[in-house]
Amino acid sequence: MRSFVMAALAGTVAGAVLTTQIAGPVLAQEQSDSMSVYQQLDLFGDIFERIRGQYVEEVDDGKLIEAAINGMLTSLDPHSSYLAPDDAEDMRVQTRGEFGGLGIEVTQEDGFVKVVSPMDGTPADEAGMQAGDYITHVDGESILGLTLDEAVELMRGPVGSDITVTVVREGTDEPFDVTITRDTIKLTAARVRTEGDMVVLRVTTFNDQTYPNMEEGLKEAVDELGGMENVEGFVLDLRNNPGGLLTQAIKVSDAFLDKGEIVSTRGRNPADGDRYNATEGDLTGGKPLVVLINGGSASASEIVAGALQDHRRGVVVGTKSFGKGSVQTVMPVPGGGAMRLTTARYYTPSGRSIQALGVSPDIVVEQQPAEEVTEEDEAQIRTRTEADLRGSLDNDSLTEDEQRQIQEEQEAALAAAHLRGQDFQLSYAIDLLKGLSAMNQPQ
Repeated sequence: MRSFVMAALAGTVAGAVLTTQIAGPVLAQEQSDSMSVYQQLDLFGDIFERIRGQYVEEVDDGKLIEAAINGMLTSLDPHSSYLAPDDAEDMRVQTRGEFGGLGIEVTQEDGFVKVVSPMDGTPADEAGMQAGDYITHVDGESILGLTLDEAVELMRGPVGSDITVTVVREGTDEPFDVTITRDTIKLTAARVRTEGDMVVLRVTTFNDQTYPNMEEGLKEAVDELGGMENVEGFVLDLRNNPGGLLTQAIKVSDAFLDKGEIVSTRGRNPADGDRYNATEGDLTGGKPLVVLINGGSASASEIVAGALQDHRRGVVVGTKSFGKGSVQTVMPVPGGGAMRLTTARYYTPSGRSIQALGVSPDIVVEQQPAEEVTEEDEAQIRTRTEADLRGSLDNDSLTEDEQRQIQEEQEAALAAAHLRGQDFQLSYAIDLLKGLSAMNQPQ
């Protein structure tokens, strides 16, 4: 199994003398450190044998060693961990876009499981789980003190079975229970639709299918509008996108850029750093672009948003992103398992790290609660005009085509009012695009 990434001669004589003087102490220190490591390993072996021989119940040696390995990795940071063979296979399946579960991306914070984001159209999304929710209990059992992998294991189960999680949510006084029915998660990594003369690209995750889905959907949407010349602009919706493969984040960024750096990674050894640059060709023809993010946008989503923001290629709108600025490499280990290890930090083209800070939007727009636009609301939107008066004069200066165009523009405005009640952030993005498009129109 291959590794893959998920998502720093003057004084010669004096120098020689100095080396002679300190070589002995340095060598002694290295030997001392080595002895300390071997002593610690002896300690580990001693404790392991005592557990095997004296623990109140018989233990599984393999599980005990796996737990020790995982403990070593999880002590480093929230994203490093050991994956047993079954878990490693599950992760490989997830990167292909279909798996069983609840459909939430989680991390660990203060001993509890924190929801990074629910995935669109999954059981967790339909049950009302939100980015930032804390899960404190699973089926009545507290998960405080469990590792993230142990807590996730509790949430696994057969497709079709129910699970009840206890949720603590900011702004809600008391914890509450949410029942979710497990299902097979089939993710469409990117979905594309039109809103008037705008194209909305919704990217939900970064797996092997993300760029192909987006490229195909974008072409279909542009064809639907009659060609790129009829497209006013694009919205790239990265809200509640928990990230995924670094390679896909680079491809998606490159789709909107002609040149320049997309992202760089810097590890412990400066020689291991990488820099990824855009290639010529912008799939959107340089049309105005708005990027939507929120607190559920993490890792690879932040790479894309940060690159487009630094290059001034798009206006970033929404709320601050999650702030995961580290890169994990998944390495196979003997026995079929894998080690997920944080190996680098990534940096946006301007050289900034978003670790624990997130991407700050150019325009902060909070999401408003969804509202139903009723017929009464529509009547208020469409106020009484001169044309409604009995016997009013016709406008003889407009052709039938011009009158039809005006009617279509009025209907589009009414559709925008509907969207504003359903998804305020997206509606704001589209309104902004209209303004940017109007500014770019030839005089």
